[in-house]
Amino acid sequence: QVQLVESGGGLVQAGGSLRLSCAVSGSILTPNVMGWYRQAPGKQRELVATITTGVSTNYADSVKGRFTISRDNAKNTVYLQMNSLKPDDTGVYYCNYRSGSEDTWGQGTQVTVSS
Repeated sequence: QVQLVESGGGLVQAGGSLRLSCAVSGSILTPNVMGWYRQAPGKQRELVATITTGVSTNYADSVKGRFTISRDNAKNTVYLQMNSLKPDDTGVYYCNYRSGSEDTWGQGTQVTVSS
């Protein structure tokens, strides 16, 4: 199994940027899919972006052109660069790892965008 630890959240003004990191440790299997999800207060958790071992990416329509997901396999870390942040981007951001039947979540990191 793997363990995920997110970092990089915080408070930022609208239009600002943040970069989230997700450090992966443990028994990492390939191929795998890493992803970022978010949950706003009173709402369901939703997909933000995913990236495969082969660095194929997928984004929610709401973040396309503003967010970029990337991974550094040598450092076992996945990143989410968030630019042009909006108040609607506020929420807890969770890192996710999927490989075969394994589906693991991090503890989450809070992102708050003020208007």
